[in-house]
Amino acid sequence: MITKGKELPTYEELEVQDVNLSSPFLKAGSFHLGKQCEAENNEFMLCRLEEKDPRKCLNEGKVVTSCTMKFFQAVKRSCAEEFYNFAMCLDKSSQDMSFDTCRKTQTIFDTCMKEKVGIERPHFGYFCEPRVHATARPQPMPELPPVFPDALVEPPPDDIPRQPSRHQGRPIFF
Repeated sequence: MITKGKELPTYEELEVQDVNLSSPFLKAGSFHLGKQCEAENNEFMLCRLEEKDPRKCLNEGKVVTSCTMKFFQAVKRSCAEEFYNFAMCLDKSSQDMSFDTCRKTQTIFDTCMKEKVGIERPHFGYFCEPRVHATARPQPMPELPPVFPDALVEPPPDDIPRQPSRHQGRPIFF
């Protein structure tokens, strides 16, 4: 359900070319993709966090998808065979697509990416390091707290007569 006054994006605004790759291929290229499209992804995630409305971040999402498509097209032009072998190793070697059994094919793919595409595999812990993302997008205005017209202006005074407690409080432990 949606509220009556909400505007939904049109199909033309949502139209974008999909990245038609299965999980093993996405996992095989994930580290290099994360480093290559880091700025675009950070901008998109910052928008989602600040705006709290996914409709306002459609353009940033399209930029991330475009960067992803360009990355995989570059991989296909330069290191297609090494990438395919690494992805198939991930797919067929274990149920959870573990990297442990595919270190040889991973090294071959990483070497090809470094030599032909110019993207080096990030070091272990690269994506855990704190970073400051600079953006040109203006920061959204903070939400104002709700105003209740019938709310009390000040708390009631302490001199209101109160009945004493019937049992003088309740003991916690018996």
